[in-house]
Amino acid sequence: MDMSQAKEQKAMKGNKDLLTKKFGKHGPEVPGLGFGCMGLSGAFAKQKPDDERYAVLDHAYQSGVYLWDTADAYADSEDLLGRWFQRNPGARQNVFLCTKFGNTRDPKTGMPAVRNDVEYMHQQLTKSLARLQTDQIDLYYAHRVDKAQPIEITVSAMKELRDSGKVKYLGLSEVSADTLRRACKVAYIDAVQMEMSPFCMEVEQRGLMSACRQLGVAIVAYAPLGKGFLTGSIRSLSDLEEGDRRRIFPRFSEENFHKNLELVDKLNAIADRKGCTNGQLILAWLMKNPLVFPIPGTTQIRNLDENIGAFQVEITEQDDQEIRDAISSVEVAGGRYPEMFGNDLFADTVPLEEYDGSQKI
Repeated sequence: MDMSQAKEQKAMKGNKDLLTKKFGKHGPEVPGLGFGCMGLSGAFAKQKPDDERYAVLDHAYQSGVYLWDTADAYADSEDLLGRWFQRNPGARQNVFLCTKFGNTRDPKTGMPAVRNDVEYMHQQLTKSLARLQTDQIDLYYAHRVDKAQPIEITVSAMKELRDSGKVKYLGLSEVSADTLRRACKVAYIDAVQMEMSPFCMEVEQRGLMSACRQLGVAIVAYAPLGKGFLTGSIRSLSDLEEGDRRRIFPRFSEENFHKNLELVDKLNAIADRKGCTNGQLILAWLMKNPLVFPIPGTTQIRNLDENIGAFQVEITEQDDQEIRDAISSVEVAGGRYPEMFGNDLFADTVPLEEYDGSQKI
């Protein structure tokens, strides 16, 4: 059997005995790998029929991938999960269900906007509970934080939701280390959701990893495979369907695409040596950190099995250093998001003492 066949066989095998990790300081033991549900609702390519989407969720559940991540901004994602729970009585109690609020659009301009005001927060939670057909969200995130509203006000309101019993754990997404520290003085934040991959190591570089370690906060890593780029399965823009929204992301641009293949190929050399795929190498590497829970998404059962196969890949100290050396040797071309979506990343909010008081709890 040649190396490519060995990698193919390993990708297909998967693993139903998934290792679990403690989720934050007070959370449950959950599988180290989660499932990002955004892609099932046509986030990038054309949305698939319901029976195919249900089949992917069935397979994730049957495989023991119980950490499911969605948001009220992901088209029909919450509705899809709600219908799936109704089709599978008793499954809801096993799924660690995460959703988010706050990422919206300005009704006048249609441009991306952030809302963290208390009234909106309560409205969105009510809607999410109805769509998901559940009476409690396990982990409720502020998808983006309003920089004009002190984080203390946002988190105080979120704490009320938790105290009501409608939310079990609290999370923030795309916040700075300082914002997280301020938030935790108001109420413990169980998790931060951040983009983290070999393409994006800012969590370490900007002090957030250190803050999470000190505070006991889990890191949920979205886009851990660089929206599919880092798997090596996309070698040119022609590999993406017409209309695939990844085409608007700077790292997928005609100008930057081939530059970014350099890191893909360096990681592939390491994966070849270990007899695994690029995706499995990256996910195993991220999961090795006890704080980090990657949540790759997919619309294909085959890819889901490949991701689960990451549990079979052992990352040694030498492997870790090789991966880090590969990352540091390459300059990633292009930003994480198009400019219109990039204004609220690693967000800092206005200090409480400088706030004008226009938002009330």
